[in-house]
Amino acid sequence: MTIRQAFARFWPLTRGDRWWYALVCCCVIAAAVCETVAILLFGNLTDHALEQGSLRAFWHPATAWLVVAVVGAIIGYLGNSLAFWSGERFVRRLRAQVFRHVEGLPPDFFQRYRRGDLVERLSGDVEAIEQLVVSSTIGVLSAVFRVVLFSAAAFWLRWDLALLTFVLAPLLWLAAKVFSGPIRRFARSERVADGAITSVLEESLGAIELTQAYNRASAEEQRLDREAVAWLWASVNGARRSELYEQVVEVLETLCVLGVIGLGVWEISYGRMTLGALLSFAAFLGYLYPPLRSLGELNLTATAATAATERLDELLTAAPTVGDPEHPVELAHVRGRVEFDRVGFRYRDMDVLSDFGLTVEPGEFVVVTGPSGSGKSTVAKLLLRFHDPSAGEIRLDGVPLTSLEVRRLREHITLLPQQTHVLPGTIRTNITYGRPDATTAEVIEAARSANAHTFITALPDGYDTPLSPSSPTLSGGQLKRLTLARALLRNTPVLILDEPTTGLDAPTAHNLVQSLPPTRTTILITHDPTLHQHADRVINLGVPAEGSSRQGAVAVGGEG
Repeated sequence: MTIRQAFARFWPLTRGDRWWYALVCCCVIAAAVCETVAILLFGNLTDHALEQGSLRAFWHPATAWLVVAVVGAIIGYLGNSLAFWSGERFVRRLRAQVFRHVEGLPPDFFQRYRRGDLVERLSGDVEAIEQLVVSSTIGVLSAVFRVVLFSAAAFWLRWDLALLTFVLAPLLWLAAKVFSGPIRRFARSERVADGAITSVLEESLGAIELTQAYNRASAEEQRLDREAVAWLWASVNGARRSELYEQVVEVLETLCVLGVIGLGVWEISYGRMTLGALLSFAAFLGYLYPPLRSLGELNLTATAATAATERLDELLTAAPTVGDPEHPVELAHVRGRVEFDRVGFRYRDMDVLSDFGLTVEPGEFVVVTGPSGSGKSTVAKLLLRFHDPSAGEIRLDGVPLTSLEVRRLREHITLLPQQTHVLPGTIRTNITYGRPDATTAEVIEAARSANAHTFITALPDGYDTPLSPSSPTLSGGQLKRLTLARALLRNTPVLILDEPTTGLDAPTAHNLVQSLPPTRTTILITHDPTLHQHADRVINLGVPAEGSSRQGAVAVGGEG
C-alpha cells in the first residue's frame, strides 16, 4: 500500500474535525509570521544598536521583539494543543471503528490471530495511522507555510543568496527517497515483532500455573527471547537508517550554510551587505532548513506508517460471515420454537453437519450429545448466526433466521459458553452483563435460580465482591453457577448451554441442571450421559436415526 492509498483509506475519518485542522493551520501561519518579524527585528537591532553601540536604539526594537515573541508563543501553544487534541480524537474514532468491526466477526476469526497481535493492531498501529493522517498532514502544511514565509523573507533580503540555499532542497528530497524503502521494511517487521511479543507475554502469563507445574519457565523465557531478538534487529536497523538519514542531512545543511556565510562575508567586505542583513539571512536559513528537513522526515514517518495501515486494513477487510437482511422481519412475541430443517454446514473442507433435522417445541428441554467433532457446538453457533448453514434452513417460530436482524435475533437467544468467562468488576456486574438495567430483585432471583445466592451472600461483600479474570476468588463450581445466573437473568425464550457441567462433580452438575427454568426452550450440549435423565429428549449426533439419513437420533423419548 502506497502512502497515497493509505492516506485515502483513512482520511474520511477526519470528517467533522477538518475545521479544527484549518484553525491549527491558521495558528501555524501566524506563528511563522511572528518568527519572520522577530528575525527582521533582530537584523534591525544589530545594525542600529549593536554595531553602533547605542543603548537608545536598543529599546524600541527590543520591546517589539519581546511582544512578537510572546504573541508567537501564545499562538504556538494554542496551535500545538489543538493539533494534539485533534489527533487524539482521530485515534479514538479509528480505534472505535476497528473495534466495532472486529466485534462483528465470527469467533472462528480470532483463532487465526494471536490475541496479543490484535491488541497491538488496536493500539500501536492505530496511533501510527494517526501520525500518517493527522500529525503528518498538519506537519506538512506547517512546514510548507514556514518554508514559503522564510523563503520570501530571504529573497527580500538577498535574492541571489536565497537561490543558492534552494540548491539543497532536491538533495534533501533525494535523501528521503533513498532511505524510505528500507525504513518501511524495518517498520513493518518491528510492528509484527511488537505483536508477537505482546502475544507471548499474554499467553505465558495466562497459563502461569501450567508453566510452573510443568517446569516450563525457561522454555517460555526462550520463546520470549526469540521474539525479542526479532524485534531488536528490526528496531535497531530502522533506528540506524533513520539516524544515518539525520546525519547525512546535517552535513548537507552545514555545507550550504558555510557557503552562504562565506559569500556574505565577501559581500560585506565590498560594502554591498550589512552585518545585520547577513545575520538575519543566516537566521532565516536556520529557520528554513528545519521545515525542509521535516518534510523529508515526514515522508519517512508516513512510509513507516503504511506498514501499520496494511496490518489494520487486513482487519477491516475481513468480512463478517453473516449480515442483516435488507428488509428484516420483526417478531413481536417469540415463543421459542426452534427448527433445523435438513441443515448442512461445511467448515474448512469438512462436513460438520449433514442433512441435520431437529424441532424443539417451546418450553422443551433437549439434550444434544455425541462424540467430539460431531457438530454439537456448531448447533449453537448456527442458532446464534455466528455462521449461516451451507444447506437447509433454521427457523425461530417459523421465521428463517436469515430474515431476522442479527442483533434482534440474539436478544431472543442466550448462550452459556463452555468456557467460564469472568469479567473485571463485582459479582453483580458479572451477573448483569447481559442486562445492565436489571433490578436488585431480578439479580437475586436469577442467582437463586442458579443456586448461587447462598454462597454469594456468605461472602463479606456479597454481590459487591470484586472479581478478576486473572485471580477469581470463587471455585470452579461457584463460577459456573455465577455464569448460569448471568444467562438466566436475560430471560430469553431460548437458552443454549454448551457443556455447562465440565469440571463439576456429579451432585453439583445435577443441581445446576435441575435449576434450569422449565418454561424456556432449552438446548443442553453435553458429553455427560448422566444428565440425559433430566431431558425431554436426547439427540445423539453421529448416530443416524433408524430409517433415516439425518444426522441425529433419539436416545430417550420422542423422535429425532
